[in-house]
Amino acid sequence: MSITETSPAIEAEQTPLIIGHWINGASVVPANGRTTPVYNPATGAVRAEVALADETDIAAAIASAGAGFEVWSRYSIAKRQAVLFAFRELLNARKGELAELITAEHGKVLSDAMGEILRGQEVVELATGFPHLVKGAFSENASTGIDVYSLKQPLGVVGIISPFNFPAMVPMWFFPIAIAAGNAVVLKPSEKDPSAALWMARLWQEAGLPDGVFTVLQGDKLAVDGLLESPVVQSISFVGSTPIAQYIYETASKHGKRVQALGGAKNHMLVLPDADLNLAADMAINAGYGAAGERCMAISVVLAVEPVADELIAKVAERIGTLRIGNGSSTPEPDMGPLITDVHRSKVSEYVDIAEADGATVIVDGRGFSVEGAEDGFFFGPTLLDNVPTTSRAYTEEIFGPVLSVVRVQSYDEGLDLINSGQFGNGTAIFTNDGGAARRFQNEVQVGMIGINVPIPVPVAYHSFGGWKKSLFGDAKAYGVHGFDFFTREKAITSRWLDPAAHGGINLGFPQND
Repeated sequence: MSITETSPAIEAEQTPLIIGHWINGASVVPANGRTTPVYNPATGAVRAEVALADETDIAAAIASAGAGFEVWSRYSIAKRQAVLFAFRELLNARKGELAELITAEHGKVLSDAMGEILRGQEVVELATGFPHLVKGAFSENASTGIDVYSLKQPLGVVGIISPFNFPAMVPMWFFPIAIAAGNAVVLKPSEKDPSAALWMARLWQEAGLPDGVFTVLQGDKLAVDGLLESPVVQSISFVGSTPIAQYIYETASKHGKRVQALGGAKNHMLVLPDADLNLAADMAINAGYGAAGERCMAISVVLAVEPVADELIAKVAERIGTLRIGNGSSTPEPDMGPLITDVHRSKVSEYVDIAEADGATVIVDGRGFSVEGAEDGFFFGPTLLDNVPTTSRAYTEEIFGPVLSVVRVQSYDEGLDLINSGQFGNGTAIFTNDGGAARRFQNEVQVGMIGINVPIPVPVAYHSFGGWKKSLFGDAKAYGVHGFDFFTREKAITSRWLDPAAHGGINLGFPQND
């Protein structure tokens, strides 16, 4: 099966720059000399070096955020809302700049980078309406002459640790709500694509956010542990692999922090015999190979209820042959770009080796794929596997690449049991024209986000994002009402203003309502 290639418009790589932190409203390049390369995945060339924080940088970032919080938390709701609206307008006007930056460092095609920004912007727009969501409640005369009311107040300094696959959207799942609620944010982006975070920091400054309220701390595990262990940082929001999510949750909880840690996934798509197979094939392509499969909501397993597997596989394979792979900045734009690093490409290739050794049939093989003129790019072709054993690591573990596995099942119940027996519970989908089957599925499947004839069921911003089982550690999902609850804490106040003409006298009994 041939795959159409697109030649990249390779730009001359300049001498690598040092990408620093954003502390107290300014870019800071530390003197410690610790850096790691940032690649252009489409060319394989180093485009910059990113600074890696040491203890001094970590302390400076957290201190700056603490000072920013003292200023920002005293802003009125009206003033905070004005800054959020200004950020929203600036982001909307200049989102093309951010999309180009994401494509250059992550490798996803420009339209996909733009889609990421627009989904993140939904949360910004939700946050602009925050006054309604941070209101307290009031009960007048709860007892004679006594009023009881509640206040929602910010936590303080909050930490966000974001992954490489969505350098703009995932931080925007958290920081608009955190900032709207009056907190100060320290964002630790992935060292693989760190520039989007700095771009957004400058945009916040232009929008009028006080210095220190949005801080960017570049780094590796040292920076992560610094946030987890700091007594100043009150909460941690994380998206990444399950082992790291579990580490984040356990470590931050041990240090008394609130935690929302979103982990990995192995998302299944159950295709019933009555489904529209053309729709199912299109959606399997979109959800399996978009962003080169580097999505936590990617469909990686198609559960085909017999007798539809052969026909569905043929349709998917045919569509793979039309995909154009290349530099995401090319004109015309390709359908899929490279993987993030050469190391990750090797890991994805190893999973295909494992599946094949375990007895799977390789229908379309993306191993060894390259793009003419960009042979050093980190490209991996879309791969389609059939009859993948459910005991294989290629089935049980998250591959995070453009590999779509087909598992043949004999019934709805068998497919449901496979989904529910997995360690992950992030997202799933069912394709069917039977409303009763769909309704049964949404009630019986043990997964946090469900699509019905929709392959990537990422909720809109006014709902909340998060899975079950080993896909989420902590009680709070991302954004939506969960987000505002997570980034605020409540005070309950019982108040009595005495009538100067009356006094209740001394009573040592337990307070009660007469």
